[in-house]
Amino acid sequence: MKSNDKLLIGLVGPCKSGKTTLRDRLIDSGYHVRQIAQEHSFVKDMWQRLTKPDLLIFLDVSLKESMRRHPLNWTEADYQEQQRRLGHAREHADLYLLTDSLSPEVVAEKAIEFIRSLG
Repeated sequence: MKSNDKLLIGLVGPCKSGKTTLRDRLIDSGYHVRQIAQEHSFVKDMWQRLTKPDLLIFLDVSLKESMRRHPLNWTEADYQEQQRRLGHAREHADLYLLTDSLSPEVVAEKAIEFIRSLG
């Protein structure tokens, strides 16, 4: 595994799952992070084509919780389409976190703990 300053961490997940917040916290902790907008791409492996991360973190959120965090003009079908587009990234993620009941601090702690466990 590469050292923290060389490790490229990719973040994927549906809208309002906490990607931007986690990105900022990881960067503040000295990590090199790329937030990947896979949820908007029809190319299932766009996350790999654009970034080629050493480590992929998938943040997930339910439709109900995403709407609580920030109401969007979404339907259940819109949410399910994002989930479909994210399927390949979800399958290849090194770490999966459902963020519904987790604070931003806990999400960051879990991500950093996982990264450190890799050596």
